[in-house]
Amino acid sequence: MSILVVDDDTRLRDLVRIALERAGYDVLTACDGQLALTHAAREKPELIVLDIGLPEMDGFEVCRKIRAVSEVPILFLTARDDEIDRILGLELGADDYVTKPFSPRELVARVRAILKRTNGPKTVNATMQHGKLTLDREARQCSVSGLDVALTGTEFSLLDQFIQTPARLVSRHHLIGAIWGARSDVSDRTLDSHLRNLRRKLSDAGCPNAIETVHGQGIRLGACT
Repeated sequence: MSILVVDDDTRLRDLVRIALERAGYDVLTACDGQLALTHAAREKPELIVLDIGLPEMDGFEVCRKIRAVSEVPILFLTARDDEIDRILGLELGADDYVTKPFSPRELVARVRAILKRTNGPKTVNATMQHGKLTLDREARQCSVSGLDVALTGTEFSLLDQFIQTPARLVSRHHLIGAIWGARSDVSDRTLDSHLRNLRRKLSDAGCPNAIETVHGQGIRLGACT
């Protein structure tokens, strides 16, 4: 399984590469945004670790360009302890972020968590239907009225949680635990960013009320007719 690591800091790039290689991953590296786009298109890695503070073309722009053609999972590295930057990254389609300085063990754990929910175990009888919304859990594909809806791994996992029990309200605590793990420090703001992106994509596809929030109680799958 290959991972692309993009960072202009040679020392940090090597640190991440070594940590991931020791964890059993094949690692490609890039020192700038243009090279990252070239590797992403040619090598098609299973995940990209992407620094925000790149020269010339920053990580946000790289993410935008990749998201225009691919839903490969993206983990942002950021030296900015600024929530606006982190939320912007998630809204652009990143799956998670790690703030510098970080431990190699934390980074590997985040990578494993993303890949686990993106490449989860195949499920027998995996096609789920809710109105005109269809979720193929084996192929990890979503469609509305037969037209594909491109979702990130995190967005797909959230929708998968809802479609299994569409009438049931799911708490934020349960969602965070199910998607990121019970010991995760993911905030409600991060969850909200992914839900907002999922709601927008389903609305654009013809299901404007697919994600319902009941204040103080939880979130569920609404009508998609």
